[in-house]
Amino acid sequence: MIARLTGIVVEKGDGEAILDVAGVGYRVHLSSASLAALPPVGDRASVRCHTHVREDALDLFGFATEEEEAVFHELMSVKNVGPRAAQNILSGIEPRELAQAVAAADVARLTKVPGVGKKTAERLVVELKEKLVALARAAGPARPRAGAGPLEQLAQALVNLGYRSQQAEEVAATLEGAAEGKRLDELLREALKLLRG
Repeated sequence: MIARLTGIVVEKGDGEAILDVAGVGYRVHLSSASLAALPPVGDRASVRCHTHVREDALDLFGFATEEEEAVFHELMSVKNVGPRAAQNILSGIEPRELAQAVAAADVARLTKVPGVGKKTAERLVVELKEKLVALARAAGPARPRAGAGPLEQLAQALVNLGYRSQQAEEVAATLEGAAEGKRLDELLREALKLLRG
């Protein structure tokens, strides 16, 4: 089984790259994060690999970090989640954020990942909660994502303070009309007043 490849990046495509290793081109499927971590075409790169063998194909799935590879293997242990689905999930959410969402049983966050429906999200929580708990602890409180809107950042900040995800989202939705032009700290103060009031 191929566990690691080191070679020249000769092509980068949608969800995959080709590495030239001693004159042999290996097509490696990569999450968006791992693909972004690859150096430009023409440069040398190393990727960790999972070799997936089927009757009709041999696929290589690559990872920029050991952490992503470990979470990929845990995802594949979940019923009805194969290697493609596992990699799609990791393209939609970082391993540590995934671990935090699973540990917090945050089904709403998980269903925002492309390709993850409610049933799959619930299955991830049930089957992976214990397995990803150490990674969730190592990640610490989730930081609001830079690209998230103010209400999404507010909901995440409330979850970090210990409020349930559903409760946080309801309060954020209540403040939707008042969010325009306000900073996160101002919205947070208003949300806490509502929650304590």
